[in-house]
Amino acid sequence: MSALRVLAAMSGGVDSAVAAARAADAGHEVTAVHLALAPRPASRRTGARGCCTLEDARDARRAADVIGIPFYVWDLAERFDAEVVQDFVAEYARGNTPNPCLRCNERIKFAAVLDRALALGFDAVCTGHHARLEPGGPGRVRLARSADRAKDQSYVLAVLTGRQLSHAIFPLGGSTKAQVRAEAARRGLAVAAKPDSHDVCFIPDGDTRGFLRARLGAAPGPVVDPGGRVIGSHEGSYGFTIGQRRGLGLAAPAADGRPRYVLDIEPATRTVQVGPAEALEVRQISAVRPVWSGCDPPTGPLEADVQLRAHGETYPATCWPADGGAALRIGLRRPARGVARGQAVVIYDGDLVLGSAVITATAR
Repeated sequence: MSALRVLAAMSGGVDSAVAAARAADAGHEVTAVHLALAPRPASRRTGARGCCTLEDARDARRAADVIGIPFYVWDLAERFDAEVVQDFVAEYARGNTPNPCLRCNERIKFAAVLDRALALGFDAVCTGHHARLEPGGPGRVRLARSADRAKDQSYVLAVLTGRQLSHAIFPLGGSTKAQVRAEAARRGLAVAAKPDSHDVCFIPDGDTRGFLRARLGAAPGPVVDPGGRVIGSHEGSYGFTIGQRRGLGLAAPAADGRPRYVLDIEPATRTVQVGPAEALEVRQISAVRPVWSGCDPPTGPLEADVQLRAHGETYPATCWPADGGAALRIGLRRPARGVARGQAVVIYDGDLVLGSAVITATAR
């Protein structure tokens, strides 16, 4: 690859720091940028919770100094709130379960940031995602799984278009996390042992239900069994997700003593339905807004593997285009449990990503 002008997004963590260093070692002209996404960032983060604190910005700046590349901060807090946080709240209010990391990649890192980078004359955006890019023909690249399957992030990148992938660089795709940390230590990067961020970055205390309650208010309703019998109550259906087992607010255990899970959420009636684990099984999935980055949009049945949640298992399936290509119908060859509306279904051919879509409905 010839030398490029590269904008390296540096979060303040070890992955993005090593990715930026590798891009510089490859001979690219690298400039670092830290994205300020919180309107009132905390001074320090607590362990592995959240990110985007002032501590993270300082860690990113120090890493850029060690690498020897220019460093800037871009304030995208307003757009992040509109495109990611408000979307997150609205999706839960509809009874869906969104993936904010996927939405951030789609609308912030590879829309707002990439568009600005290209306008400023950069050729590509470099990130610390654990995923690979492989040649896919003239002028085309294809997204593939990372060599470290435990850290693979191709699922949350599968919403990206072919154009966006052609302007992306993922230097860590061939390495394990242990190798990345060891390299950071050899390079003298202070973030070598910094814990990975977990949970939703804009909910640093991990209390998603409390976060949503503060924005949507109390909305009490019944918890019912599959027959419609009221067996409990709740303060907001937005505090639940399909497949959830704990925190159901049930008045008494099931007659058979077996655990119960959230089967369905009806925000219009504020009803949460719970039942046995086997009632979670689905074989049919409907999805919309497909993005085909790894192949041409199919015109007939497509045999592939699908992944239904980040770091979840894959299922052999048949995918049919519907509504003139604006939707997908997916039949699973074996049932999956806990498939939530609002999550992504990502379609794979082995390790290669073919495309993705947003789940809107399921059926047994």
